Amino acid sequence: MQFELSLDFLDQLKNAISIKDDSFINAQIEDLYAVDIALILNRLDIDEANYLYDLLNEELAADCLLEMEDEKREALLATFSTKEIAEQLDNMESDDAADVINELPENIQEEVLSQIEDIDQASDIANLMSFEEGTAGSLMAKELVSVFAHETVSACIDEIRLQAESVDVMYAVYVVDENEKLIGMLSLKKLIISHPLALVEEIYDADVISVKTSAASEDVAEIIQKYDLVVLPVVDQLGRLVGRITIDDVVDVMREEAEKEIQLMSGITDDVDSNDSLWRLSRARIPWLLVGMCGGIVGSRIIGNYENQIQLRPEMAFFIPLIGAMGGNVGVQSSAIIVQGLANNTLITDKIAPKLLKELGVGLINGLICSSLILGYNLLISESWALAATVSVALITVILCASFLGTFVPLMMNRFKINPALATGPFVTTLNDIIGISIYFLVGRLLYSIF
Repeated sequence: MQFELSLDFLDQLKNAISIKDDSFINAQIEDLYAVDIALILNRLDIDEANYLYDLLNEELAADCLLEMEDEKREALLATFSTKEIAEQLDNMESDDAADVINELPENIQEEVLSQIEDIDQASDIANLMSFEEGTAGSLMAKELVSVFAHETVSACIDEIRLQAESVDVMYAVYVVDENEKLIGMLSLKKLIISHPLALVEEIYDADVISVKTSAASEDVAEIIQKYDLVVLPVVDQLGRLVGRITIDDVVDVMREEAEKEIQLMSGITDDVDSNDSLWRLSRARIPWLLVGMCGGIVGSRIIGNYENQIQLRPEMAFFIPLIGAMGGNVGVQSSAIIVQGLANNTLITDKIAPKLLKELGVGLINGLICSSLILGYNLLISESWALAATVSVALITVILCASFLGTFVPLMMNRFKINPALATGPFVTTLNDIIGISIYFLVGRLLYSIF
């Protein structure tokens, strides 16, 4: 059954920690998964978390540490000695251990590495730390199972037994040549049903997808998603097998990228969450708020330029919010579709004209529907044909312009290597507010002179 952390459960656990009732604590957490215990650790004070953490066995403790929130994990590790941190890393796969060490202050990273008893593990971690953040090399784990093509199935199985001790979950067996270059993979099914004296080179599958260590993490996520993979081998520039990336690591990348895109679309410039400090949260939000404020000032100046027109026709002021809101909404909708297409690579960016025409078509249909409805509304509540025509014509024009901008701006940003997610939210809304108000009063000046 799924675990849900309640305040009563947390209070009971805190009380047990305060009186050091280990038997009660162990009884409460013995059936919980690592991610559930990590959730509890995140809600405890650092001293309470430290006490509970000490009661966990080594493997479970390491798993819990990985599942904790970044800030809480850093605070907990700060209470450990370098030797204690090294002992935790011994129970992790190399990629997870490298991630944890990278979060530590630089002045103790080398000391922690030197305290790791398993020299091979320490070497693998140091190697992974050398790769640039956001690349396949930084995501991969060094633990994997590989065999030579010239081996027999029987020898291959013996080798797998030896290598599998360092691998928690075996997704695939990779086949390499004498130079350790990746040449294929071997399914466990084929390995089991083949004759013990058969050669690996006779039964392996040469059709294997791999990435280089320098590949961007976004590209890795796209490949795994596109080909429905659970594991992806990583090779160096010479084609030698150096690691593997599993689906759980890619899910983390996808989640982080999605959170980043959502924050950018909302006008938040930094990677923040609700647990960050007031200053950090404010600093992340203020840039686009200032942009929006400047846009509002420009909009107010535009309205000021038409002050005489509003004095003569005060009923026009009633529909200023409608025009601004509709333009902003349409722009955000159009840009969101484009940004989504760019993010999952389903959009062909070198063919902008067809996409613009399609969005303009959608804008025209939506504009005709909305402008017809507002025309009927105005004719029912007002006897002014000029007002009814002005609002309707302005609305359909604003919707068309917003559809165009919402499509064109993110495409252009993407072409100039600027994150297109910035084109949504405050940017498009502010721009369409300014343009929408200008169109509204220009149309009003023209149509009121006719009617």
